[in-house]
Amino acid sequence: MSQSNAFVSADDGQWTPTEPGVSRRIMAYLPELMMVEVAFEEGAIGSLHSHPHIQASYVAEGRFEVTIDGVTQELTQGGTFIVKPDLIHGVKALAKGRLIDTFTPHRAEFL
Repeated sequence: MSQSNAFVSADDGQWTPTEPGVSRRIMAYLPELMMVEVAFEEGAIGSLHSHPHIQASYVAEGRFEVTIDGVTQELTQGGTFIVKPDLIHGVKALAKGRLIDTFTPHRAEFL
């Protein structure tokens, strides 16, 4: 990312469908860090998966059931969760909502 790309407006990202009722847009990234907005329709599921990246997520709006390594909790707007590398995790949107996900290093497969 060059200095000219240090600022990204909301209109700059392309939305990509990922699963039924789920879409994401890359907000910004460097090789060491990536920020992604993920939108969920009510009832949509971010399937259980794992990856070698550290993930920290912020509930920007909505209500989610979050499962990390077999432990499930409900989080609402303002809640956060962090996932260590290779742990199985996923979410279910209990209401329409958005997550702001950050990954380190960046998720090359998203590009």
